[in-house]
Amino acid sequence: MSDEFDKKVVDLFKKHNSSDKKISDENMKYFAGYNYVKLSKDANGNPFLKKNLLEYAQTCRYIVRVMREMGNQVFLYNYDVSSDELFEFLKKFKLNELN
Repeated sequence: MSDEFDKKVVDLFKKHNSSDKKISDENMKYFAGYNYVKLSKDANGNPFLKKNLLEYAQTCRYIVRVMREMGNQVFLYNYDVSSDELFEFLKKFKLNELN
């Protein structure tokens, strides 16, 4: 991944010290071993609409980074996975079907 791409990635869980519309520590929650932020409105203050979120989800893609060790070398694989394939992709890793 290039540094330019990394700058475009939004880190919701990074601590913010500014007063603009960023996620504050009091909005951060913790459940079942994971941090999360619950959002109820978009950036314009409008409530989310299920139809719009489902349409948006179809356009999302995820970068899944996996480290693999082969012999005495270590490799980093970056997989481009669509939103509708993400759970199946992770399941294959859990079941060790992608080796």
